Amino acid sequence: MNTASAAASGPVAGYRAPWWLPGGDLQTIYPAVAIRKPFVAYRRERWDTPCGQDFIDVDLVDGPTPDAPCVLLFHGLEGSSDSHYARSLMAAVAARGWHGAIPHFRGCSGEPNMAPRFYHSGDAEELDWIIRRLRARHAGPFYVAGVSLGGNAMLRWLGEQGHGAGIVDAAVSVSAPLDLAAGGAALGSGFNRLYTRMFLQTLKPKALAKLERFPGLFDRERLLAANDLYSFDNVVTAPLHGYRDTDDYWHRASARHVLHDIVVPTLVLNARNDPFLPGRHLPRTAAPAVTLDYPATGGHVGFSTGPFPGRIDWLPQRILRFFDDAAGRRNPLAAPHTRAEAAAAVPSLHPWTTS
Repeated sequence: MNTASAAASGPVAGYRAPWWLPGGDLQTIYPAVAIRKPFVAYRRERWDTPCGQDFIDVDLVDGPTPDAPCVLLFHGLEGSSDSHYARSLMAAVAARGWHGAIPHFRGCSGEPNMAPRFYHSGDAEELDWIIRRLRARHAGPFYVAGVSLGGNAMLRWLGEQGHGAGIVDAAVSVSAPLDLAAGGAALGSGFNRLYTRMFLQTLKPKALAKLERFPGLFDRERLLAANDLYSFDNVVTAPLHGYRDTDDYWHRASARHVLHDIVVPTLVLNARNDPFLPGRHLPRTAAPAVTLDYPATGGHVGFSTGPFPGRIDWLPQRILRFFDDAAGRRNPLAAPHTRAEAAAAVPSLHPWTTS
């Protein structure tokens, strides 16, 4: 077990928040609302879901050559391709001449989805068909990243698939709520209730619209009374997606249970001052293929840097550097890069670090 403090390699230094931005809350809120996001020229595609009764919208960045690397990003709760982390990563992807893709979880692309279901933290089955469909279109290296809820779901997919996830060359999870119960408790108290209210401002109207389309889908009065994510998940998320209740959902969907089952080179990046998941709840061990990087600062998907007013380019640099390193040490027995690629991968022995 490697406990070195320098988790980043090459030119990307380990993260340290700028002196003018103290505390996990400021480090979370300021980058999301106050730092200018780079422009990204997306091209949107609408994909029918495997059941044929719903759709997702996928925003794409087109590389100049078919065999250029591709980065697939799963956004966070109520996020989109316009989120600050999405724009910064896709701008960096475009600057490299790579392909990029951001599939929107159902109902997150600006248009309501058609089926009763939404999306959730353990949605590995949903990620599976998306990843495989996009992988079949790209001959070059193929990487996957996930932020917050999307990071947790991606880790679930990696762990549940095991060697079957070898169609992906490397993965990065950012600020994932690895322990959903601990994260839910943190968001349900004190100043953190601000984040809860922000999420409910969009989740509840979506749920009410869903109820208009599907009367009796869940209890309207209980939905209106929900004032935290625990109550909302009890009424909507858990029963809609096959869980008994919130406790069952938060336990079974937490990515911490599958970190020892991952064989694809994977970076798990979480700040220890993340208000969504305090550092004391972060797992301390994982599979050899998993790098645990826990800088002391950074907030929740913050990681701004530089003099005031700051920049948000450290995170995409960290993500892409990890992909570069994974490409440099790729096991020759891993599945080949073909459009029909579905072969299993072997573990890549990669030391994990904490800082």
